[in-house]
Amino acid sequence: MATTAEPHLALGDVAARQLANAQKTAPTMLSISPRWLVHLLPWVGVEAGIYRLNKVRDESRVLTACSQREDERELPETFVDYDEDPREYYLSSVTTVVDVHTRVSDLYSHPYDQIKEQLRLAIETIKERQESELLHNRDYGILTNVASGQKIKTLGGPPTPDDLDELITLVWKEPAFFLAHPSAIAAFGREATRRGVPPATVSLFGSPVITWRGIPIVPSNKLEVKGNKTQILLMRTGESRQGVVGLYQPGSSGDQGLGLSVKFMGISRKAISSYLISLYCSAAILTDDAVAVLENVEINKYHQYDHAYRK
Repeated sequence: MATTAEPHLALGDVAARQLANAQKTAPTMLSISPRWLVHLLPWVGVEAGIYRLNKVRDESRVLTACSQREDERELPETFVDYDEDPREYYLSSVTTVVDVHTRVSDLYSHPYDQIKEQLRLAIETIKERQESELLHNRDYGILTNVASGQKIKTLGGPPTPDDLDELITLVWKEPAFFLAHPSAIAAFGREATRRGVPPATVSLFGSPVITWRGIPIVPSNKLEVKGNKTQILLMRTGESRQGVVGLYQPGSSGDQGLGLSVKFMGISRKAISSYLISLYCSAAILTDDAVAVLENVEINKYHQYDHAYRK
């Protein structure tokens, strides 16, 4: 026998919500990361779209003399020779077109502007792709341009303090930062802690980052993990230090900063407005010893600790 529902004595939740305004958030996107590499690289404006990297010839030596008092010997004559075929870097683009129906932007743009949100999320996606290209691009990617003599393998698989020290010996002239996948950073933390030298922490752009020998170990999910193995980079940055620099196109129409531009392309006969988003960038390693890479980094090794330590 069916039971009769008791009548409500007060206004119910479902009906009350019809009069309430829900607090809304802007659209969130899981793929957005801090993009430390983009933030930490010094950027050089390339107005003509070409960056020529001039170098001194490898056989070029400058002869010098250290004279004593009343030494009248002839001074050596010399000159510095340059590479006659320097490498030139060309800016590449990451581009997309965002389409928004005018009816949607007219009717549904409160409290968030539909066009602004569409452009914001598309720009975030392009910037994520930019950081990946800075590392892996076949032409200018940092990983693809590391000199063979600047590549080493781990001593035993997991990244240890000894391995990072070896990287420092390769980039000892004012190293700026390590770059590693978060899993590699966790693996290094385990190895350092096991040896009784837990890494110190510094604040970088308001976020805690661990260090080794005072050098920040910056996380990036753009460093790939394959078969539980990855890589760790150490680099020096800046033109004055003959390090790594990012390249961008300044002053283009629709400029949004660091090579990014947004241009309105018009409204089609179907009432769809289109916006062209372009980001022009590249990167250059000014000298071979500006970057070194630790390869064969295992991230899946854990250690057993005694009961007292776990407590």
